[in-house]
Amino acid sequence: MNTTELSNLYLSQQSDITLLQESTDVVWVSIATYLVFFMQAGFAMLELGSVRHKNAQNILLKNFLDICIATLTWWLLGYGFAFGDSSGDFIGSSKFAGKGFEGTNHYRDWMFQWAFAGTAATIVSGCLAERTKLLAYVIFAFVITTFIYPIVVNWTWGGGWLTELGYIDFAGSGIVHMVGGVAGLVGAMVLGPRINRFDSQNSKEFSPHNVPFVVFGTFILWLGWYGFNCGSTLSAIGDSRFDIAKVGMVTTISAASAGLMSFLLDARYSMIVNNIRKVSVVPSLTNGVLAGLVGITAGCGSVEPYAAFIIGIVSGLIWFHTSRLLVRQKIDDPLDAFAVHGACGAWGVFAVGLFDINDGLFYDGSAQLLGYQIAGILTISLWTGVLSYIVFYILQFKEMLRVSPDEEEQGLDKFEMGGSAYRINSHISSNNINMTDVNVTNPE
Repeated sequence: MNTTELSNLYLSQQSDITLLQESTDVVWVSIATYLVFFMQAGFAMLELGSVRHKNAQNILLKNFLDICIATLTWWLLGYGFAFGDSSGDFIGSSKFAGKGFEGTNHYRDWMFQWAFAGTAATIVSGCLAERTKLLAYVIFAFVITTFIYPIVVNWTWGGGWLTELGYIDFAGSGIVHMVGGVAGLVGAMVLGPRINRFDSQNSKEFSPHNVPFVVFGTFILWLGWYGFNCGSTLSAIGDSRFDIAKVGMVTTISAASAGLMSFLLDARYSMIVNNIRKVSVVPSLTNGVLAGLVGITAGCGSVEPYAAFIIGIVSGLIWFHTSRLLVRQKIDDPLDAFAVHGACGAWGVFAVGLFDINDGLFYDGSAQLLGYQIAGILTISLWTGVLSYIVFYILQFKEMLRVSPDEEEQGLDKFEMGGSAYRINSHISSNNINMTDVNVTNPE
C-alpha cells in the first residue's frame, strides 16, 4: 500500500470516527431531551395532587396546553429569538420556523431547548392554580414561551451579553427556573389569594387532595432532572463521559440533602410552634427535594460534591423560609412554585459565584464571577417581572384574568371542563353509601 492509499485510508477512518462521535452526541442529547420532556408528566402529577379535587381536570389541561403552545411558539419564533443571529446582543433574528436547519445540529438543539422552554411555562401554572381563567393562562403561556423566556436564553446560552460578561448557568437555575418562578410570583400577586385561603378556620381545605400523586410527580421530576442537568453536557464522548457522571452525582447529593433539611425543619417547626408530633412527606420532603434540584442546576457542571451538599442544605432552608414568608405576606402560591423555582433558582445562580472550581470566590479569591452572577439574577428577574406584570395587569384590567367567586367556590372543573376529573359511580348498598358524595380531599 503506497503513501497515497495510506493517507486516504487514514482520512476515511478519521471521517468515520468523527461521524460516530457526532452520532453518539445526538443520541445522548436526544435521550436527555425525552427525559426532560417526561418532566411534564411529573409537573402534571405534582400539580394534580396539590390542588383541590374540584380543579384537578383543569390543572391537567393547562399542563397539556403548556407543551402544545410551547412547541408551536418555539418552532415559529422562540428558537430564532433565542439562538438566531444576534441583533444588538439582545434578540435573535434568524432560524425562525426551522429555516437553515438542514445539515446542522439545530434539529437536535431545537428539541433539547424546546423541552426546557416547556418547563419554564409549566412552572407558572402552579402559582396561578385554582382561580385563573383558561384563556388568560393560554395568553400568558404564549407570551412567556414566545418572547420572555427566549430573550433570556439569547442573553445567556445564545451567546449574548450576559455570557460575554461572564455569567454562568450550566443547566438553567436562573434561565429556566427563576424565570418561571418570578413570572408565577407576579401572577399570584396580581391575581390575589384564593377565597378563604388565609382564613385559619378553612386552612385544611387547601391541603393537597392526593398525596400519592404529589410523591409520584416528584420522583418523575427527579428522574427527568438527570436529562436536564446531565444532558446539558451536550456530549457523551471524551472527557464528557466523566462530566455526565459527576453532574449526576452532584445533582443527586443536592436533592437528597435539601429534602432532608426541609423535612427536619418542618418537623421541628410542627413540634415547637404547633406542638404537633407528626411528620409529613408533603410538602416538606417533596418540595425540599425539588428545591435542591433547582439549586444545583446552575452549578452542576462546575462544583464539587461537598459544594453540592452545601448548596442542597441552603436550598432546603431557602424553600422553607420563603414559603412561610409568602404565607405571612398573604401571597397565595398553591404549589410553592416561587419558593422552589424562583428563590432557589436565584440561590443556585449565586452559589456558582461561590463554589465554581475555576472562578468561584472560595477558589479564586475574587468576587468578580459572583458580581456577574448577581447581575444575572437582577437582570433576569427584572426583565421577567416587568413583562409578566404588564401582561397580567392588562388581563386583569380587561377582566380576563380571574374566574368569578362562584366559579372558584364550586371548582373550575365544573365551569370550564364540564365535570369532575373523577368518575366514581359505585354504590355500596350495604351501607347505603353513594361514592359520588364522598369528599376526596385529604382526610385528617
